[in-house]
Amino acid sequence: MKIRTLICALSLATAIGAAAQNGTMTPYSLHGYGILRDNATAAQRQMGGTGYAMNSGRQINVMNPASYARIDSMTFLFDMGMAMTNLWSEETAADGTRNHSSDFGGGLDYITMQFPIYRGLGASIGLLPYSSVGYSFGSSIDNGASSHSGSGSINQLYAGLGYSPFKGFSLGVNVGYLFGNTYNDTYAITSGGSSSLFERTLHVSDWNLNAGVQYAFAVGRTDMISIGAVFTPGKNLHGTTGFYSYDTSADSETGGSEEDINGRYSTPWSLGAGVAYNWRGRLLVELDATYQPWSKAKYNGVKGTLNDRYKLAAGLQLVPNARGGYLRRTAYRAGAFVERDYLRVGNNSVRDYGVAAGVGLPVPGFKTVVSLGLEWRHRQGHPATLIKEDYLNITIGVNFNEMWFRPNKIY
Repeated sequence: MKIRTLICALSLATAIGAAAQNGTMTPYSLHGYGILRDNATAAQRQMGGTGYAMNSGRQINVMNPASYARIDSMTFLFDMGMAMTNLWSEETAADGTRNHSSDFGGGLDYITMQFPIYRGLGASIGLLPYSSVGYSFGSSIDNGASSHSGSGSINQLYAGLGYSPFKGFSLGVNVGYLFGNTYNDTYAITSGGSSSLFERTLHVSDWNLNAGVQYAFAVGRTDMISIGAVFTPGKNLHGTTGFYSYDTSADSETGGSEEDINGRYSTPWSLGAGVAYNWRGRLLVELDATYQPWSKAKYNGVKGTLNDRYKLAAGLQLVPNARGGYLRRTAYRAGAFVERDYLRVGNNSVRDYGVAAGVGLPVPGFKTVVSLGLEWRHRQGHPATLIKEDYLNITIGVNFNEMWFRPNKIY
């Protein structure tokens, strides 16, 4: 029955996740594969997106599959997250006029679960976003106007294992299936009243994997230091890309083509590393770094159209007393990050930075924790500013911790 329950839960997670909106709403997602995601849960986003060295055993950490080995032999974890976003953007026109806009969106972010297989061996499965596209804006053209819109996402269905061969050391691997579609549409409307649609599509159907290691050792009697690293190999993607044109005035297709993307679209290798310090089981402080050489990846058959990505993140979590009163059992989190994104707009790079804070609220009578957080981030081009964007994200995560594997006693 437990196996059937797991299968049903995963099927439900897949169905809900596939139907969820990605919440992305930035013109920067027009470029590349859209806005990349880092496999961070709501609790990890509240800590600046850290997690390479995190291995609590009470929280699912997809950022490093080596952490799965820390799960207790009788524990089942189920974590789902949502995010709501308010965006304020500013663009300076050629004549110096500043144009402001705002937007609101959100939806289901991820669903993951984790369970033990054997002592020192844990597993995790779930559905995560890999990248997302979402934008809508207009511009003028000779003898008319045009509008641009984009939508879609690439998702990742994964299964992973983590194993600890000896105390303090663990290693793990995630095997994922990338799938999804992105759409980039341009509508052209002439002053004479005719209109056309030009659509570019990308369909991805491929596998990927990442491997991680962690090592933790004691410092004195009460403190711990843990280090972790994750590597993802680069690879050519499989799928199709298409370009279609329509005469929307006559409601007819005027042209179209579709071709395989293998050898023309790829992802680079990725390396992440982090170090965490745990003080008396109450205070956790972590520092992470990520590097991805996207300039070596192909996009539309060409290398060098994307930038190398760098990211630094730092975060902390304080639980005053895990066995104290309610407020002392609550987890208080804060974090910050800065990154140069992989996106390139002309000769400009895109830079992000932000801060986050949140709380992990224990549900009375259960081991379930509800994570509520706020994240502010700023995005703009460099050296030309291009569009300035400020985001206020509300992150919500529910981490169910159940003793599903405890054997029943017969009296």
